[in-house]
Amino acid sequence: MAVDPHWLADLQRYAMRRPFLKEQSIWAVWVYRLGRRIDTYPEGRAKKILTALYWPLFRCIETVLGISLPKSALIGPGLRIWHFGGIFIHPSAVIGANCTLRQGVTIGNRHEDGPVPVIGSNVEFGAYAQVLGGVRIGDHCRIGAMSVVLCDVPNGATAVGAPARIVYQPDNVAPSS
Repeated sequence: MAVDPHWLADLQRYAMRRPFLKEQSIWAVWVYRLGRRIDTYPEGRAKKILTALYWPLFRCIETVLGISLPKSALIGPGLRIWHFGGIFIHPSAVIGANCTLRQGVTIGNRHEDGPVPVIGSNVEFGAYAQVLGGVRIGDHCRIGAMSVVLCDVPNGATAVGAPARIVYQPDNVAPSS
């Protein structure tokens, strides 16, 4: 069985010896990556057994750590979670590579069955930031602590406030696609 390159990228972002003993958030990332790997297995008995083992493990981690990273969400390599607790990612959310979440971050829909955010790569979320609805957050963005993002944020921009507004946007960054 090959090692998951996404998981290796996640581990590199923690950059410490024995992160499982020092950072509880890595437990949630590991369970997320495990669920994604199980989904790649061919249909059969092994996949059913592993899936049956995954769900109680997911619920335990979700309850104990307060981090909900459902395996159906698409999260790129290099996820880093600082200060675990109160983190909710919608099962249909898309998050790019090398993103950083802090405590209390929510990435979800605004109403039942509504659209969900698409997050670019290298995005940093401050504590308790909320990104809601069918918005697009560009690459290399920063979302300030306690911001409520309800509209698109272009590449390289910084958004703060409730509702969030763009307070910095570099001139030399290409627009979001």
